[in-house]
Amino acid sequence: MPLRSFGNTGLQVSEVGFGSWGIGGQSYGAVERQQALGALAKADELGCNFVDTAAVYGASEDVLGEFLRNRRSRWIVATKFSGQPEGMIATLEAQLRHLQTDVIDFYQLHWMPKGKDVVLFEQLAALKKAGKIRFAGVSLYSAADIDEALANPVLDGFQVAFNLLEPDPFLDCHDKIRQHGKAVIIRSALKEGFLTGKFHRDATFPDPNDQRHALTREQIERLVDQVERFRFLEKDAGSMVAAAARYPLSFPEVSTVILGTKSAAQAESNFGPVPGGRLSIDSLRKIAALQDELGLRQRRSFWRRWLG
Repeated sequence: MPLRSFGNTGLQVSEVGFGSWGIGGQSYGAVERQQALGALAKADELGCNFVDTAAVYGASEDVLGEFLRNRRSRWIVATKFSGQPEGMIATLEAQLRHLQTDVIDFYQLHWMPKGKDVVLFEQLAALKKAGKIRFAGVSLYSAADIDEALANPVLDGFQVAFNLLEPDPFLDCHDKIRQHGKAVIIRSALKEGFLTGKFHRDATFPDPNDQRHALTREQIERLVDQVERFRFLEKDAGSMVAAAARYPLSFPEVSTVILGTKSAAQAESNFGPVPGGRLSIDSLRKIAALQDELGLRQRRSFWRRWLG
């Protein structure tokens, strides 16, 4: 498993990280605890050393605490404060207990604070000073959020969605991201599983605990149709999973791409063939043209600069 610099923190992280939302059992369907532990064990065996979780991800932190009990020194743990009413300090103390650790390596706010919430940045700085967290970040959603994160000295990095179907806001801010050198975690590289290519237009998600349950038939059909247009990448990468994950990995500013994993079989797929590969420049050019054709980007100047 290749390692990458986690921004300017000095940490080295596996370029493919473990997204633990699924093993919490509340957003992508139920999962047995032993199955979740097996997924983590397989990821560990294949060289993954970075896991991203949150207190609101069901049982995820508890499962991770059990798994990391004798492995903590090998793993870099990222979790989040999601605005719990008891406040950040009390939430963090509970998370430390669930995760069975004394410190969180990368503690994130689950949104970019505005207005009165900006006091949370002072709390993050205090938690760093107290040794409760090593580094701080934010999970964000827009180009404006990225600009704020890059300008905030308390924040060491950020997390953002970036995939074949959602190239912005990462590409909109690419030059600034490169210049600042902060850690960048990419989520949703597989677009809730659609970019694995395994779903058809008649796909259904009957489990009410699966966040895709809320998708309309029209939304599912549109997503599947868009993914089909990117099937040409299988020839370059070997599979749609590898192609989708290698797309953000083709950008050196990315620190790690977290892939949601619920089973040992998924771990084998996510942490086996994906790491170490990059998409060719020819494939990236074709992706850019297709994103423009499908109306997935608002601005196109980035590709002219980067790809020529």
